[in-house]
Amino acid sequence: MPVSEAVRHEIRDGVAYLTLNRPESLNALTPAMRDRLVDLLAEASAAPDVRAVVLTGTGRGFCAGADLRGGAGPGDRVPGDVARLLRLGAQRLICAVLDCEKPVLAAVNGTAAGLGAHLAFACDLVLAAESARFVEVFVRRGLVPDAAGAYLLPRLIGPQRAKELMFFGDAVPAPEAHRLGLVNRVVPDPGLPAATQEWATRLSAGPTRALALAKQLLNTSLDTDRASALAAEAWAQEINMTTADAGEGLRAFAERRDARFRGR
Repeated sequence: MPVSEAVRHEIRDGVAYLTLNRPESLNALTPAMRDRLVDLLAEASAAPDVRAVVLTGTGRGFCAGADLRGGAGPGDRVPGDVARLLRLGAQRLICAVLDCEKPVLAAVNGTAAGLGAHLAFACDLVLAAESARFVEVFVRRGLVPDAAGAYLLPRLIGPQRAKELMFFGDAVPAPEAHRLGLVNRVVPDPGLPAATQEWATRLSAGPTRALALAKQLLNTSLDTDRASALAAEAWAQEINMTTADAGEGLRAFAERRDARFRGR
């Protein structure tokens, strides 16, 4: 299957829809699919006509993780190979989501395991179908969690809960994931497309640059001290006040009407 079919790309009403489309493998990511996602996220970040991104899958799975079929065995590697592959592969993908200058919404339609789970957790907002489940599958294979899992999970649910998920590798149903704080909302399976469309529409109508700056502040808030965080906040406000959307928002407030943001 061509990679353009394995990762479908469509822009509608200011939203870039990225759809994983290998349902027979629960949308396990090949290196080509991973690289295409990285490129499409970078394009969305820079495109003025894209104001939000939706990431979802087809079939019963959101993403079953990395496609490990055909990979080299341990004896075929030399020291440094694995670390390099991770930096240039799974870690680069997660960073592409975290660094995207547009809000990224995950619509988790089914199983999200390993890299697939972390791909969802890296998104800014997560909607999950009731049938979805999340699996820290690494321990089942005797592997150390990768794809930024040990960075993301403690920030979402705390270190003790993160250790429980990673040490046991149990599947977490969507309602439990919601209770833990891993997802924003759980919706009935048939309602996932409509719920996704509603949130994507709201995001695409928002003040895009302000959302990008807010995303950056939030993503770095747990990695910095208070003085640095407050300085970054002040400069983000300084930068945002030069945007047309900030002017429109203030005018709309003064005129007692809804703001009409243009993403500029």
